[in-house]
Amino acid sequence: MHIDHKTRANAIRALTMDAVQKANSGHPGAPMGMADIAEVLWLQFLKHNPANPSFSNRDRFVLSNGHGSMLLYSLLHLTGYQVSIEDLKSFRQLHSKTPGHPELGYTPGVETTTGPLGAGIANAVGMAIAEKTLAAQFNRPDYPVVDHFTYCFLGDGCLMEGVSHEACSLAGTLGLGKLIAFWDDNGISIDGHVEGWFTDDTPARFHAYGWQVIQVDGHNPAQIANAIQQAQAETARPTLICCKTMIGFGSPNKSGSHDCHGSPLGDSEIAKAREFLHWPYVPFDIPAEIYAAWDCKTKGAALEHQWTALFAAYQAEYPELAAEYQRRVIDKKLPANFEAATQSFIETCQNQQQDMASRKASQLCIAHFAALLPEVLGGSADLAGSNLTLWSGSKGLSKEDSSGNYIYYGVREFGMASIMNGITAHGGFRCYGATFLMFMEYARNAVRMSALMKLPTIYVFTHDSIGQGEDGPTHQPIEQLTNLRTTPNLITWRPADLTETAVAWKTALTTTTSPSALVFSRQNLRQFQRNSEQIRLISKGGYILKDCGAAPDIVLVATGSELQLACDTADKLSAAGKKVNVVSMPSTTLFDQQSEFYRDSVLPEQAKIVAIEAAHPDFWYKYVGKKGLIIGISSFGESAPGPALLDYFGFNPDVIAARILA
Repeated sequence: MHIDHKTRANAIRALTMDAVQKANSGHPGAPMGMADIAEVLWLQFLKHNPANPSFSNRDRFVLSNGHGSMLLYSLLHLTGYQVSIEDLKSFRQLHSKTPGHPELGYTPGVETTTGPLGAGIANAVGMAIAEKTLAAQFNRPDYPVVDHFTYCFLGDGCLMEGVSHEACSLAGTLGLGKLIAFWDDNGISIDGHVEGWFTDDTPARFHAYGWQVIQVDGHNPAQIANAIQQAQAETARPTLICCKTMIGFGSPNKSGSHDCHGSPLGDSEIAKAREFLHWPYVPFDIPAEIYAAWDCKTKGAALEHQWTALFAAYQAEYPELAAEYQRRVIDKKLPANFEAATQSFIETCQNQQQDMASRKASQLCIAHFAALLPEVLGGSADLAGSNLTLWSGSKGLSKEDSSGNYIYYGVREFGMASIMNGITAHGGFRCYGATFLMFMEYARNAVRMSALMKLPTIYVFTHDSIGQGEDGPTHQPIEQLTNLRTTPNLITWRPADLTETAVAWKTALTTTTSPSALVFSRQNLRQFQRNSEQIRLISKGGYILKDCGAAPDIVLVATGSELQLACDTADKLSAAGKKVNVVSMPSTTLFDQQSEFYRDSVLPEQAKIVAIEAAHPDFWYKYVGKKGLIIGISSFGESAPGPALLDYFGFNPDVIAARILA
């Protein structure tokens, strides 16, 4: 039995139709339309090993139009990954390996979670940046130990989303020659034919970004293969391959229509499609000959063996570089001296009695950790001088030189955060990027996606309250801290001084399964005295900073810039005869993870709990209870100097003490 291109591609179409029909939900249109492109890419060009999905020099494949997930699941199953036919039959079912959209960690071979359109292409840009930067740092003549492509499928919806503009524009500027994207140009989105809402000249758009653009018939294997060869040969520019396709190809009555975009075809239409495609097999039945034609396990093992031999020679020639590659990229471990050097640094921070903005404290920490960890890759969305993300060893990436450790993202908050997720998912880097806390809103979806994917991406958010002052309410965050703190699996920090900032940075860099949001002030903050036990307890997220030495009547809980306000208020309450403790809670996330015994020791039930934070008050009710009081701000801010605003909104020790005593 001769297995040709069309037969192999039709295996994807058949599995897609059957899985979507069995689940009674899903998106058959894109997988059926892109099956020919996928068949050429995965069998002729993609460098991967189904037996080892984490092979470090594999090509990365991203399905940005993640609703077409059955395309990817079919490819993984057919080429030999641990995705069985039973897994395909469990498509979209609880705890299956084949969820509705591709999810990192659920399915072997899935490189990133996609679904929010446009985010996948931005992730792919990040992966291509990681590859180019690692190659510049580790490759030596005759030893290309980092040498792979990043391929991305995307649809019209991805191109309509603004994040695709942000990421693809930067990709052209950085000259990511090993990034190859395939646009599924089928002219259909959920509402129908896109002429009414998407008439962009997409090839011209990507030409303007500095990409190579190639146009092909997406159902012609020879044209597709030639385009990929041309894309691989272009080393200075990323490539967009515009593939003219028919959505739902093979469905006689629904192809070319939005009817097959997001709904099962139905048993009758599937029967007609089988006849049209000359596919006589029953649902989920793939003949052995077709499996054999798709199987990539032998080829994948040979590819990895070839790379392993190259790396062994590299180890002999460059033992220190090879050991560093092993540590960073394969083992994903911190240097042996990390813990001792960091503990010494934290002690130095505590001994430094100097008021400073926590954004400045963060910069000092970045300088320490980036010098210790060459895998730290920083950046800012055009606010480096305000976020204080640069340090003396910072070297920006450029089209000509990718050996640096800093990315100038430009004004692209969503693009930056999504690109960072791609860099982190790729591996080999600990990535941080910064903007104002208010502009977390632009990046919000990517912050959530990193938490969902359990990626240890680090977000630096400065100018964290009305205390930032004159820029006014458009730049003054109110509800953003609550948003971050209520995001599952995101560790949020709002440290009060240099010592707490150092612990926050250490925790972010040693955490491997959660992203971190580090929130810092613009204005100067007091440096607090602590003993060694209090320093140890910072990592628990909340601890008693000021202890009255008896069972307290009142516990003042504060974070960040309001901790000094809480201490000043405590002095006034103590003078009025009250027994007062002050609790610093730089990370409510980590505090909530502590034992009930520890949490009760910090916030005893018999005491009146008062939360003080220049942000929305509603978050704090779970700590203060019915008897407590929250000093917060539930309106937007104003434009004025920071101290004047804080006083205007009642963040004054005399005012707060009077409210408590009343």
